[in-house]
Amino acid sequence: RIFVLGIGFFTLCFLMTSLGGQFSAKRLGDSPFTIRTEVMGALESRGVLRRMSDMLEMLMKKMDILARLENSTDFHKGDEARFPLDRFQPAAGLMERIQAIAQNVSDIAIKVDQILRNSLLNGKVVEGRRDQCEVPRDPKYPDCAGKVEWMRARWTSDPCYAFFGVDGTECSFLIYLSEVEWFCPPLPWRNRTVALPSPPPLPQVQAAFRGDLTRLLELIGTGKESLSFMKKRIRHLAQQWLRAARRLEQKLKGRQRDQKHILIHIGFLTEESGDVFSPRVLKGGPLGEMVQWADILAALFLLGHSLRVTVSLKELQSHLGVPPGRGNCPLTNPLPFDLIYTDYHGLQQMKQHMGLSFKKYRCRVRVIDTFGTEPAYNHEEYATLRGYRTNWGYWNLQPTQFMTMFPHTPDNSFMGFVSEELNKTERQFIKSNKVSSMAVVYGKEASIWKGKEKFLAILNKYMEIHGTVYYETQRPPEVPAFVKNHGLLPQHEFQQLLRKAKLFIGFGFPYEGPAPLEAIANGCVFLQARFNPPHSSLNHEFFRGKPTSREASLAGGERMGWRVGRAQGTAVLGHRAQGEGKAVPACCLRSALPPPQVDPYLPYEYTCEGMLERIHAYIQHQDFCTTSSPPLPPKAKSPAMQSPPSPLALSPNATHLVWSPSAIRDPRAWPPVDSLQVWVSETRHACTETCRRRGLVCEPTFFRFLNKKEVFLQLSITCDSTEYEMNHLYPAVAENVHECYLQKEPLLFSCAGYNTKYRRLCPCRDYRKGQVALCRDCL
Repeated sequence: RIFVLGIGFFTLCFLMTSLGGQFSAKRLGDSPFTIRTEVMGALESRGVLRRMSDMLEMLMKKMDILARLENSTDFHKGDEARFPLDRFQPAAGLMERIQAIAQNVSDIAIKVDQILRNSLLNGKVVEGRRDQCEVPRDPKYPDCAGKVEWMRARWTSDPCYAFFGVDGTECSFLIYLSEVEWFCPPLPWRNRTVALPSPPPLPQVQAAFRGDLTRLLELIGTGKESLSFMKKRIRHLAQQWLRAARRLEQKLKGRQRDQKHILIHIGFLTEESGDVFSPRVLKGGPLGEMVQWADILAALFLLGHSLRVTVSLKELQSHLGVPPGRGNCPLTNPLPFDLIYTDYHGLQQMKQHMGLSFKKYRCRVRVIDTFGTEPAYNHEEYATLRGYRTNWGYWNLQPTQFMTMFPHTPDNSFMGFVSEELNKTERQFIKSNKVSSMAVVYGKEASIWKGKEKFLAILNKYMEIHGTVYYETQRPPEVPAFVKNHGLLPQHEFQQLLRKAKLFIGFGFPYEGPAPLEAIANGCVFLQARFNPPHSSLNHEFFRGKPTSREASLAGGERMGWRVGRAQGTAVLGHRAQGEGKAVPACCLRSALPPPQVDPYLPYEYTCEGMLERIHAYIQHQDFCTTSSPPLPPKAKSPAMQSPPSPLALSPNATHLVWSPSAIRDPRAWPPVDSLQVWVSETRHACTETCRRRGLVCEPTFFRFLNKKEVFLQLSITCDSTEYEMNHLYPAVAENVHECYLQKEPLLFSCAGYNTKYRRLCPCRDYRKGQVALCRDCL
C-alpha cells in the first residue's frame, strides 16, 4: 500500500515537472507551472491543461479506490483497525492537496481558454492588417516600391532579415523597410512609443599624452609573426616616441584635445584576406606595411586616444555590432567609434558586413593606402565611364581619407612612418667609422638579384658588396660568389650594417619602402635606377590595377620628394645599366659613387615628433562627416540672382591670386585660407608640379574657391564659353579655343593629372619646414 502511494506521489511530481516544462519554454528560474502561452498555439495550450486535469482526476479516483479497499479489509481486524487508519492520515492529506491542485489546474485551463479566445480575435485583426498591407505611394519615399519588390524575391538570402522579424508577408517587408531601414514610410497602425528626450551628453573626455607604451603592447595581442614584429619595433623606438610626445606636448601648450574612440582594423592580416605577410616575416617578405602600422599605433596611443585593435573578421563584427547574417542589414546600434583606421582589405570587409550603415559611417574611415588613390579612380561613376576602374578604387570617399606611406599626391593625406633618429654623438660616430669601400644591396629576396650580375661585377671592382638575402640552410641563395651575404638580419643588426656602409644600392625594385630612407639616415648614399620611359599602370605589370596614374621614373628616392636630393644622399643610374644587365661605363659609375664624406640625414616629417604632429593635426581638423559639400552648378540666373563676389584678389605682382584682405575668413577652415595662392599651370604640368615649381604644395581643399567663372576673369583668361562637366582636370581652360570648364563633381577635384589641351587652375599653399603635409599655420 505504501508502495502504491509512493508510486502515485512520484507520478504526480513527474507529471508536474514534465508538463510544466512545456510551459516554461526553457527559461531558468520559472516555476514548472509558469504559463507562457506565447510559446504554444491556442489548441496546444488548452490541450496540455486538459490532459493535466484529466490525469490528476484519474489519480484521485485510483487513490480513493485503494483507500476503500484498505478500510473494508481492516474492518474485521477489531482493535488493530486503528493502526492502518493512523498510517493513512498522511494519505488523506496528500489526497486533499491533489484535489486542490486539480481544482487550480481546472481554473487555470478555463482562464487560459478565455485569454486565447480574446487573443485569437485580436490576432485575426492584426493578421488581417498584415495580409492587407499595400505599398505606400509617397513621393518622399520614391524607392519604397522597388525595395519591397527586392524583398519579395530575396528576403531569404540573408538570415539577418528574419532576425529583424521578416517572415515573407508584405507587412513584414514594410515594417523592416520603415523601421530598420529607411526606404518606406512608417505604418500608421504600428505601435510607436513617443521618443523620450535624449539625456544630456556626457562631458567629453580630454586626451592626455601618455608616458608608457606597455598597455599598447597588450592591445596589439599575440599569435602572429607580424604582430610580434610590430611589437618589437615599438619597443625598440619606445624612448624616441616618448621624448617626441613630450616635445609636442610642450609645443601645444596645454591645448584642449577631445579623446577619440578609435578602432584599428588591420585587414591584410586577417585570415579571410589570406594574410600572406605573417608567414613571410621571417623569410624576407615585405615589412613596409607592418612598419607603418606599428608607427601609427604608437602615435595614436601616445596622443592619448582610446584604441581597439583587431586582426580578425570576428573581432571586427563584434566591435561594430554587426547583426547575425551575411551583412545585408544595418547595424543594430550606433557606431561606438569616432574614427576607424583600416586598409583596403578592411574597407571591403566593413562594406560586406555593415549593410547600409557603411554608407552612413564611411566618413569616419581612414584608409592606410600604400600607393595612394587618385580622385579619377576613386569616383565610381567617373572611373567606370573613363576607364579608370580598378580592383582597388571606386569607393567614393573623400580623397584625403586615403593616407599614404609617401607623399605621392596631395590629393591623399600623407601618413608616413618614422625612421630611427640619431643624436649628435651618434652621427659623429657614424661619420668617423664608415667603411668607404662597403656597399649594401637593397633586396632580401634572391629573385630581385637576377639579371644584375654584370652590374654587380663592375661595382665590385670599386667596392665590397654585402647582401641580406634570406635563405634556408640547405639551399644557399643564387647571388654572385663575391657578394658577402649576411642572410636575413633583425632590424637593429641591419641598422648596424648600414652605419658601416657608404653605399646602398637599389635595383629598381622594390619601388619604395622604409629601407632607402633608413640608409640615408645612417649616412649612406642611395644609388638607384632611373626608368626611361617611366613605369606606370600603362606599361608595367606591378602598377597595373593600382588606383593611380603616377609615373615612377626613379624608385625609392623619388618618393621622398624633392626635399631629399643628391646633397643628402641620392644618386641615380640609367635603367639600362641595371634593368637590362648591360655594362656600365666606368666614368658614369665613378660619378655616381659616394663622395668622401656624407652626413646622416633624416627629414623632420619622418621623425617620431613629425609623425605625431601630423596625426594630431589630422585628428583635430579633418572632419568628413559635417563638412558641407560645395554648391551644385548654378542654373541660369536672373540679374537679381548674381553669385557672391570672389573672395580672391590679384597679387601685387599680378602673377597669381591670393585671398583678399577684405574677404570673410572662416576661423574653422582648415587649412587656413590665408595660405592659398592660385596659379595657372602650363599645358604639360599637373597642379602638383605647378605648385612645386613655386616652392608650394597643391591643396585640393581649396579647389572650391577656384571653381567659379569669376576666377578666370580675375586671371585675365578669355572664356567664349563656360561649361560644368565631370573631369578630374577641371577647372581648366582650353586656350586655343577659349573654352573654360568648371568642375561638376567635387569628389573629382584633383591635384594630379594633366593634358596638353588644358591649362589648369591650381590651388597652392605654403608648408611648414620639414613637414609638407601641413601649412605654416596648420598646427
